[in-house]
Amino acid sequence: LAAGRGGKLPLLKAALRMFPVLGGFTLTTRSDAPPGSGLGSSGALGVALVAALTRARQETRAERECAEQAWQVEAVEADLPGGKQDQYAAALGGFHRLSFRDPDVGIEPLTLEREFAVTLARQTLLCYTNKSRVSGDTISRVMQGFERGEPVITRALHGIKAVGDAMVEALRRGDLARVANLLSENWKHQQALDSGMRTEEMARLEQAAAAAGALGGKAAGAGAGGSMFFIMKGDARDAAGALTAAGGRVLPVSWAAEGVRSW
Repeated sequence: LAAGRGGKLPLLKAALRMFPVLGGFTLTTRSDAPPGSGLGSSGALGVALVAALTRARQETRAERECAEQAWQVEAVEADLPGGKQDQYAAALGGFHRLSFRDPDVGIEPLTLEREFAVTLARQTLLCYTNKSRVSGDTISRVMQGFERGEPVITRALHGIKAVGDAMVEALRRGDLARVANLLSENWKHQQALDSGMRTEEMARLEQAAAAAGALGGKAAGAGAGGSMFFIMKGDARDAAGALTAAGGRVLPVSWAAEGVRSW
């Protein structure tokens, strides 16, 4: 695998430039998430690459450092714009409230009641639109609008932050209806950020989910394609057929209690 710039596999080549390993070796990667799914797979892959290459170099890194280095690999070395939330989520595992005041990242673990966590997983329906997207394009447009001081974008970003604060308390209380409502509120703010945030495929999935009893939902990641997830009134498996008929691909949902690990 050549580590030069440009071309295919930019994330892998960027990781090899930052963490070169002496001698011949084979680097194999795999992801269960569809490409461009909006599920943070590039952030998770970056964390895995940092951990694997660090191990190959006979070095060790803590979870936070793996997250920071993975962000450097993706956003700086590979020049793929994005925040740090995906890297930290993958490195830490579990539920956390993350706060960002560049360059600092605040980490507050959230403990969910076991019964609520099980219910949340059972009633969460995750669906791929079968249309990938590149989040960097959307992020760049939003950042340019924010830097110009566009009031619509500024209000939407403040709204998203407020929803995040409210979501922490809803999760702690185990209030599923409130969680679902906040997801929908977040999605409204997301759509205000960019006109291309909600695609035709996503609109069809929303309509199908609502008809099947969705309490609320939103796009995963930056939107504009990728995946959506919904909180359903009952078992999400009961609504899988309706979302499939609407052109989606239902994906499994489970919570990872642990983050990055290396042996």
